[in-house]
Amino acid sequence: MDRLSNLRQVLGKKLLEKVENSKILMVGSGGIGCELLKNLVMSGFKNIEIIDLDTIDLSNLNRQFLFQRQHIGKSKSKVARKSALEFNPNVNIVAHHANIKDPQFNIKWFKSFDIVMNALDNLDARRHVNTMCLAANVPLIESGTSGYLGQATVIEKNVTECFECQPKPTPKTFPICTIRSTPSAPIHCIVWAKNYLFAELFGKSEDNDEIDEEVTEENNKEIENLKKESQALKELYQYAGTPEYSEKVFDKVFNQDINRLLKMENLWKTRTKPTPINTEQYKKALEINMDVDEDKNDSKIKDDQKIYSIEENINMFKECLELLVQRQLKGKKIDPEFSMSFEKDDDIIMKFVAATANIRAHIFSIEQLNRFKIKEIAGNIIASIATTNAIISGIIIMDAYKILNNQLEECNTIYLTHDSSSNVFVKEFLAKPNPRCAVCRKSYFVLTINIEKFTLNDLLNKVLIKPKDNNGLGLNGDITICEDQRILYDFDFDDKLNDTFSKVKIEDGKYLNITCDDDDKMYNIMIYIINDSSLDKDFILEGDSTSISYILPPEPEPEPEPEKTNKRKHSDGDDANNKKHKVITVDIVDDDDKVETVLLD
Repeated sequence: MDRLSNLRQVLGKKLLEKVENSKILMVGSGGIGCELLKNLVMSGFKNIEIIDLDTIDLSNLNRQFLFQRQHIGKSKSKVARKSALEFNPNVNIVAHHANIKDPQFNIKWFKSFDIVMNALDNLDARRHVNTMCLAANVPLIESGTSGYLGQATVIEKNVTECFECQPKPTPKTFPICTIRSTPSAPIHCIVWAKNYLFAELFGKSEDNDEIDEEVTEENNKEIENLKKESQALKELYQYAGTPEYSEKVFDKVFNQDINRLLKMENLWKTRTKPTPINTEQYKKALEINMDVDEDKNDSKIKDDQKIYSIEENINMFKECLELLVQRQLKGKKIDPEFSMSFEKDDDIIMKFVAATANIRAHIFSIEQLNRFKIKEIAGNIIASIATTNAIISGIIIMDAYKILNNQLEECNTIYLTHDSSSNVFVKEFLAKPNPRCAVCRKSYFVLTINIEKFTLNDLLNKVLIKPKDNNGLGLNGDITICEDQRILYDFDFDDKLNDTFSKVKIEDGKYLNITCDDDDKMYNIMIYIINDSSLDKDFILEGDSTSISYILPPEPEPEPEPEKTNKRKHSDGDDANNKKHKVITVDIVDDDDKVETVLLD
């Protein structure tokens, strides 16, 4: 009897054949991912690709059972593949140790899969996969867990709501003056290191999503001073790659900026004054030798749990800064707009953030934390439970069977709850797309062109404005063409119309966002670019132009209800206006960053 005989009896021969011939993409090899990959190889799926940027950490071992102590520091996806093949060696598994947002994982690649399964641990990647699946028109099974709570749902273009249909709670922010001038807790130092210093040196300073930069009468003058500080830090980039760069950056942020704060005597009437670290102290600390790239398992475990001395943190700062600058300079040679973003699973970035956070904590007499704890805070990590992951991964497999059997209507959004007074599972029908969603209400198209010859003017007149019955999109109104946050064309900015795509740096795999304001109706279109050098000025447009629909504007916020003065009493004497209702707010995650869902009881 072959190993699939029981499955054949349960699923039937026809469905099992679909399962065996299907191609599955699993994004994430963490808590849910380990359970899910094991389920996939034991449930008839034979063609699986997995992708994960993360490496194995000691903290993973209690629930990510495909990993063992000897795997610490190694690629999660590659080790998961090797371990899963021991369950079933007759399965084809391709493992990618990479970021799902990398250019090679383009729309063509997504289109090659029958189902995409998310087992991710961060919000940004979830949003990206959601967009790619909508653009490729591939079903997505989204999932997450948090402690004893879990969730799984199915996202199908034009049929169900997408990941972005429901607004996500606004993340917690900290006043800029607290972060930059008067930190009083480790979290303030970590946010400063991650969202200010790292962003200013290597990323985009406008991405400070955890810092509230609202200007008020009280902080106006201080914010102006802080902007000058930021500009002075940027000006140091002219020394990047030179031996003195790290010393100049250190002196700027840990000596000059601190001395400026000390001159503001009113700040320190009720606070402990900070103690700057001067250049002589910096040089003396560098006499200690440290190896930032130490990667032995035992050493790595000890290092993550260790509270470093100020001298060790200064060494860590210097060596990590130099390594990141090398990476930055190399990237800018290829793309002048190159920048880096914080990634908790990048060891060098994480060590830099940990070292700078602890140096700042030392200066302000704040408790210092080990690297493991700093990673937990900076990455918004929330622990998960293996049993919850196993249950949710089982639900994902059942949803996959239904999708392959063309039974999407049988799928539900499933919530795993932890309330002994109710059912363990709460089921909801799959919700319809939100007509106000700016993501799934977009129309997605693929445009194949020769980027060396096709111009923005060609795009505007041959594709966007050209009538639908003549292979165009038939847009009529005020059109804006953007790439990410960069405006390439609008009514008041047509300087680049005659430039080729190559000249404006729109290359193979890039997305263009097109908005069209037509008589108070807003149309939003995303066009994915594929380069084909064999074409001249011709183009190939893929997508259904008849499906273009406008997006409803966001609903206005409701006005607060006036307080009621007349209180009605229930027969049992309770105050009806004050009757309490139990509301349970659930943060659904995998292992790390929060993914938000709300349960009402």
